[in-house]
Amino acid sequence: MKKRFRKIAKITLVLVYLVIIAGAVVRMTGSGMGCPDWPKCFGYYIPPTEVSQLEWQADRFFKKGQVIIVDNTLKVANEDFTTGDTYNESHWETYTKHDYAIFNPTHTWTEYINRLFGALAGFATFIMAIASLYYRKEDIWVPILSWLAVIGMGFQAWLGATVVYSVLAPARITIHMLMAFVIVAVLLVIIYRTREHPPITKPNKTFKNLLIFAVLLTTVQVIFGTQVRQFVDEQIDLLGDTAKNLWLAKPELSFYIHRSISSLVFLTNAWILYLNVKNNLGFEKVRWVFYIIVLEIASGMAMYYFDFPFTTQTIHLVLATLLFGVQFYLILETGRRFNKTKTL
Repeated sequence: MKKRFRKIAKITLVLVYLVIIAGAVVRMTGSGMGCPDWPKCFGYYIPPTEVSQLEWQADRFFKKGQVIIVDNTLKVANEDFTTGDTYNESHWETYTKHDYAIFNPTHTWTEYINRLFGALAGFATFIMAIASLYYRKEDIWVPILSWLAVIGMGFQAWLGATVVYSVLAPARITIHMLMAFVIVAVLLVIIYRTREHPPITKPNKTFKNLLIFAVLLTTVQVIFGTQVRQFVDEQIDLLGDTAKNLWLAKPELSFYIHRSISSLVFLTNAWILYLNVKNNLGFEKVRWVFYIIVLEIASGMAMYYFDFPFTTQTIHLVLATLLFGVQFYLILETGRRFNKTKTL
């Protein structure tokens, strides 16, 4: 198991990124309330595909917890029973966590697939944590961080539930996104600490401080980006899906801050690239960062000037999370070597 630990950690990181991608698709398609309850979906482990499955029917068996929609209200079965000829209110309880009672099969299954990826990533994190115990004598931080990742995934799942219960409250969506960054950072530290031959780096205080500043800028940029996205969601509800040219016709202050910070992000990372080349520091991932930023800016401009072409919203968010991951790993590479850490 120890021989495969680093591979397990990398697979876990990939799965976490797949969850982020799936979450971005959920946001792009407006599917966040596709499953109005949690962890099940309309009370089912496998969600319905037709609205008829969420309607009351005579002589039908219902299990406790299954959901129907009655007069635009979610009703939850309070026991196992078979319906009679008429609707009996005593068998049902009104869902009280929120009053959102709309069924859209596309939204439901988009959100459901997102949750499946989350469950798979959670399972992989747990396997990684068990395997990390083999490192307890060599590097105690590996199991500590691995189990913290498990706790983080559990907390992230709970945050996902609160996002649903709040009917996609902007503040909770932002916290949910930031928690994903924390989990990515923890996994990257684990992967770095278990390298067989950590790179020998040339110390450069200015370079490292700029990297730290760049990561903070990326995080702030994402926070304002989620606020812009929330504003766009509100405009979609107000103006409709077809009025894309009007979604950002009168943007809020958060949009202008988000756009302005992008210039600072570009200039900061251009300076980092310049220092890397000038001082021959040898950090190849600095070029990756710069390429990602160029693509990130391009996707942002495409959304604004070309009225949100298909997938650009998802690409924009995914690039932001990739940018954070590469920048954070660069900070690790500029730190001290972990001489006691060995992997095969």
